[in-house]
Amino acid sequence: MTEVTKRILVTGGTGLVGRAIEKVVADGEGRPDEEWIFVSSRDADLTSSSETKALFERHKPTHVIHLAAMVGGLFKNIRSNLDFWRTNIHINDNVLHSAHESGVQKVVSCLSTCIFPDKTTYPIDETMIHNGPPHSSNFGYSYAKRMIDVQNRGYSEQHGRRFTAVIPTNVFGPHDNFNIEDGHVLPGLIHKVYLAKQSGSALTVWGTGKPRRQFIYSLDLARLFLWVLREYDEVEPIILSVGEEDEVSIQEAAEAIAEAMEFRGELVFDTTKSDGQFKKTASNAKLRRYLPGFQFTPFRKAVKETCAWFNANYATARK
Repeated sequence: MTEVTKRILVTGGTGLVGRAIEKVVADGEGRPDEEWIFVSSRDADLTSSSETKALFERHKPTHVIHLAAMVGGLFKNIRSNLDFWRTNIHINDNVLHSAHESGVQKVVSCLSTCIFPDKTTYPIDETMIHNGPPHSSNFGYSYAKRMIDVQNRGYSEQHGRRFTAVIPTNVFGPHDNFNIEDGHVLPGLIHKVYLAKQSGSALTVWGTGKPRRQFIYSLDLARLFLWVLREYDEVEPIILSVGEEDEVSIQEAAEAIAEAMEFRGELVFDTTKSDGQFKKTASNAKLRRYLPGFQFTPFRKAVKETCAWFNANYATARK
């Protein structure tokens, strides 16, 4: 019998990415020497240093995947930039410091492409995180996430810790936040298409539909997280993304969802609503140097699977 030598604690374990990692591990990607522990805000308030410390003392992890965060879509960020800053700063500092104090061997934290400078050249890459201010719409969240990179470097230089971070592009999939007001664009559109189909009305897309995004399926991201945890040894972050050629417009995304949901109605664009950042095209060249053969799920197939999950779980997914 193989001895368990890795106890992997996943914060934010019941969210979109945590659920995806749990599924990928359960479906055969886990290893016999690994024990996986998925925790949520019900297990500990990570804004509290004492509760975070107690969580680490209880589970005694050797490795951590840190996903827990206060997150939300464009309009929630615009309303609550200070809340996003304060909450995420507390969470990140508590998790990383507890990991350090309890002797965790490796931490992989999750950043976001929205942390990159608003005024920049494209494609963006891992060297450009701190080159200028982020977009004003989500500066609180963006600066808080940038500080994880600063802390990782500090723990590495001062204490020799193997703390690193990944930067996914727009993640979507089963167990997403499908709240129309506060969720991200793709799950929000899925919910809107569902309601428009039920009522026989047009689908209203906020903004012009022209902004472009790279979407990564949560199950693909989960497989990449396992690789980073096991194999990636740099302190510098790594972008986890489909290629630049796979970028799609919001209009194209809405059309893919309409097709997957068999919605036959009209698409209307409400141009009084903000578009947010027009593009944030990311380079996955560093990832491809490490994993040239990694196969991403085609966008329309991933959208179809996500829509099928939403339809099957509407009673709980819509909340």
